[in-house]
Amino acid sequence: MTESVLIIGAGIGGLCTALALAPTGREITLIERDAPPPGDDPDTVFHEWKHTGVGHLRQSHAFLARLRSIIKRDHPRLMQELLDLGVRELTFDAMLSDLQRDDYSPEPSDAELTIITSRRTTLELAMRRYVGSLENVTIRSGFLVRRLITDKGTDGVLNVRGVIGDSDGEEVTASADIIVDASGKNGFTIDQLKADGVDFPEEAESAGILYFTRHYRLKPGKDEPSRIDNPPPSGDLGFLKFGVFPGDNGCFSITMAVPEVEMELRKAILNPDVFHAMTLLLPGLAPWTDSERSDPVGRVHGMGDLISRWRDLVVDGKPLTRHYFALGDTLIRTNPLYGRGCSFAAVSGQVLRETLDETSDPDARSVAFHQRLLTELKPYYLNQRAQDRAAIKRARQALTPDYKPGFRARLMQGFFDDGVRIALRYDTRLLRDAMRGFHMLEHPNKWLGKPGNFAKVMYYWARGPKRNAAAYPPKAGPERNEMIKALSLDYQADIDRIAQGA
Repeated sequence: MTESVLIIGAGIGGLCTALALAPTGREITLIERDAPPPGDDPDTVFHEWKHTGVGHLRQSHAFLARLRSIIKRDHPRLMQELLDLGVRELTFDAMLSDLQRDDYSPEPSDAELTIITSRRTTLELAMRRYVGSLENVTIRSGFLVRRLITDKGTDGVLNVRGVIGDSDGEEVTASADIIVDASGKNGFTIDQLKADGVDFPEEAESAGILYFTRHYRLKPGKDEPSRIDNPPPSGDLGFLKFGVFPGDNGCFSITMAVPEVEMELRKAILNPDVFHAMTLLLPGLAPWTDSERSDPVGRVHGMGDLISRWRDLVVDGKPLTRHYFALGDTLIRTNPLYGRGCSFAAVSGQVLRETLDETSDPDARSVAFHQRLLTELKPYYLNQRAQDRAAIKRARQALTPDYKPGFRARLMQGFFDDGVRIALRYDTRLLRDAMRGFHMLEHPNKWLGKPGNFAKVMYYWARGPKRNAAAYPPKAGPERNEMIKALSLDYQADIDRIAQGA
């Protein structure tokens, strides 16, 4: 008998799960509360799609190499359809510094470090059309899930059988052998488990920043700025992180990330004029947003509630639920700074496929899925969380009057600024290894843990800034007070607030 799968949510998480499970022949149904994309034109979909279940629909997006490799290997037709819609591929050579570019010799593994980038709406449009065309997959739009259908086994483990919801104004029921909860960060179905007696452990903390994105379109006949002749289009000023995301069909987006403690800046940046003025104050962005080259499109899209979260549905080797698998932002969330959310969802879908194919025992499935997530995703979650904590600390310190870092803090900052960063801009092989960790192809800390790589970093650090002068990138932008003054903001207000302990 063919096993049936019900997926709650047809966003990236749900679609990636369907991509993973469809080749197994299982009967798959995705239920989605929002309407499908309004047509097949990427511009129409970008401007008109009301996909309220995805609050970050118009934030910048990119698929890391891990996710691209999954699509390219398992669904080559989807890969081609993405490219046909104008989705871009950015290759490893685009990451090289000026020092590395002249003597760069490609290696076969470099192709694995290619990313996919475009507007999120275009990515979802292509994926949804492709998934909907698969014979054993059905997408039901306009289905608002109200609650899970559950019952408790004699051993106290909660069985999840299906969902009850609204469709076309009527109450409907949908059940399946396997329930996948990909309802996302705003999904509430997993919270019902607690109401049903499943007290699953959870850790959560703020990522410490807010995101602000605005889209731009190149003028007719204009090309993107050269990445060779201009300052890097991304940077970290401490009080501001920024980056350009090349999009599809002549579009690109700019995202700026502001620490939560920067109250004045985060309030002002929602003003489109302020946002645009900021791009012109940043040397790496100004060539992109120059009025001779591009036009801004629409408003500034803000995104808050950036939480790092890990939930466990298995405790001490024992499952808390059966037949129920949460994944994507429903189960694990990280700071979207490095774009790992979509890849987390895709890897979770792959892990689920391996688990379901391995055994039919429901308890063994829950445990195996949990263990695979710990192996595949927990290292990246912990890596990102550690970086978030350090960034939050630095942001508060920057607003603390008379703050002076201690010896250990200065030493660690020097190691990363004058050792790691410089070594990566000199040594192409080192950059390759680091990017494999970044793109989830290897453990995130593996590259620096290799004795040879660590020795290289120490070598460049020991050389000192004078001998390494050629490897330092140009200044990414103005100091905080310069930026605040240029924007006519109250640069003292946040400093006073931090001094008062707020």
